Amino acid sequence: MALSKLAANSFDLTDNYAFTGTTTGILSTQNLFLIKNIDASNSSTVNFINGSNDVVIDNTYKTYIFRFINIHPDPNNGPNFGIQATTDGSNFNVAQSVTHFRARHDDDTSTTFGYDTGNDSVQATGYQSMGSPGNGNDECFTGQAIIFNPSSTTFIKHYVTVCANFESGDIAQNVYNGGYFNTTSAIDAIRFQFSSGNFDQGIIKLYGIKDS
Repeated sequence: MALSKLAANSFDLTDNYAFTGTTTGILSTQNLFLIKNIDASNSSTVNFINGSNDVVIDNTYKTYIFRFINIHPDPNNGPNFGIQATTDGSNFNVAQSVTHFRARHDDDTSTTFGYDTGNDSVQATGYQSMGSPGNGNDECFTGQAIIFNPSSTTFIKHYVTVCANFESGDIAQNVYNGGYFNTTSAIDAIRFQFSSGNFDQGIIKLYGIKDS
C-alpha cells in the first residue's frame, strides 16, 4: 500500500507555540497568544496597562495568564511578591478576597503544608502576596497567575496563582492563591511589585487564551 505524504507547510501550528496567527486545525480551541514580554530588571513596579505599549487586557480574550520567570528581588531578602489591579489604569487598589496556602520543604529538617492566615486577604486593597523569594545570587521566584474575564461588567474577577520560590529562609516553597477582585467594573491593568525594594532582574510574560 502506498504511503500518503503531507507537505510540512500544510500544518498551521503557530498558536500551539504561543505565536499569533490564524488557526486552521482541530487544536485551535485552546491557543496561547503571547501579548507582551516585560523585562523587570531594575524596576520598582511592573505594569500591564491595556492600550499602553501593545498591552491588551480587554474582551479580546476571556482568560489571561501572567508567567513569572526568574524574578529576583533587590536589595531586601524575602519581600512579598504581590499582585494588584485597577479599573481606571492608575489607582491599583481594588478590594480583593483571597485564600493562601503553601507547602514548604527545608532539606528534610522541616516540612509543612497548610493554610497561611498571615497572607490571605479579606476585602483588602493592598497587594496580595504570591510568595517571598530570597535575594541570594542563586535564589528566584517563578510561577503564574491566571485571571478570568477581567473585562466583564457583570461579574467579579476571579484569579488563581501557583508559584514556586526559594524562600528567604533557604526553604523550597510552593504557594497557592485563589480568590477574586471585588469589582463589576472592567479591570484594565495589573501591577506586580515587591512589598519592599525593587526587581533586580526577571521576566514577566502576558498571554491571552483564545476561545477560553
